[in-house]
Amino acid sequence: MKEEKPPRQKAEDMEEVMIHDGPFLRYILASVLWDGGELEECFSEVILRIWQKRALYDPEKGSWKGWIGTIARNTALNWNRNRRPAEPLPETVSDSAPLPEEAVLRKERQKRLEEAVANLSVGERQLFYRRYYYMQSAAQMAAELGMTERAVEGRLYRMRQKLRKMLGGDGV
Repeated sequence: MKEEKPPRQKAEDMEEVMIHDGPFLRYILASVLWDGGELEECFSEVILRIWQKRALYDPEKGSWKGWIGTIARNTALNWNRNRRPAEPLPETVSDSAPLPEEAVLRKERQKRLEEAVANLSVGERQLFYRRYYYMQSAAQMAAELGMTERAVEGRLYRMRQKLRKMLGGDGV
């Protein structure tokens, strides 16, 4: 497998990133942003952030694709959040901040889920991340993995059942 390296500092290297990694970045952005114009604007912002933060990339912590993919996903999610029209506040505002106990329970559930996902097979983890991290549809996963949509849905169902069993039942 070809070793991936971050770009150096020449403008030609940034152009190479746009050509080589552009389709991958647009793919991630398209799973979050549906408007083509917004996608292209966000893509430009992603390229700028990658360029500005390229010195922070550490191959010991993960792959180049994983690093730029995370930047793209986070930028798209922030883009969506910042572009969404503000909803008017209700006349009565309740204190919806979680209680300390709820925050502790949420952290514990999150840790248990992370441990359970780590115990899945590589293929199951790949499906989990595609579905729940990159928010891909079953049809999109089927097309990319060379499977039928029904096969993907079946695997996702069995994976959810396995996770549910690992996490202690239906109440999780």
